[in-house]
Amino acid sequence: MQKHLLRQLYIKYQKEIYLYLFSLCRNREVAEDLVQETFLKALLSLKDEHTNMRAWLYTVARNLYFNYRSREQRNVPLEEIGDTLWDAEGTNLLNQLLADEKLRLLYRALQHIGEQKREILTLQYYGGLSQKEIAVLLRISPENVRVLAYRGKRELKKYMEAKGYDLS
Repeated sequence: MQKHLLRQLYIKYQKEIYLYLFSLCRNREVAEDLVQETFLKALLSLKDEHTNMRAWLYTVARNLYFNYRSREQRNVPLEEIGDTLWDAEGTNLLNQLLADEKLRLLYRALQHIGEQKREILTLQYYGGLSQKEIAVLLRISPENVRVLAYRGKRELKKYMEAKGYDLS
């Protein structure tokens, strides 16, 4: 892969790959490390004839996350998860990443639906991937992605209405 192509890919997709990984691991340092590892793998293994670089980067990032997760313990105490949302100065990192109030509400609501539905909706809303691209990434049919996205949206709406969020 040419050096300038990797630089262009990094500039164009680094932030969204970071947000995707952060949504999976909820840890700033881990997400940053996985982003770097994603682009390192791109440098080492991407063939020039690959047609959809963006989807390929998401696939690499997802696989790296699941490799990381399998190395870590399954159960993390809630206290540790809460600590990862704050930096040393006491600034809430989640608020910095999701400045828009509606996106923050959506992010909170996403935490209350199933993992696969959450991942599909995250890839759609934050990653901007099509259902076909998500199907390839998750290795499921596009129809299954469509159904899971529909059900996830329905669960999101139900949750948000129950919490009194204004959906207009």
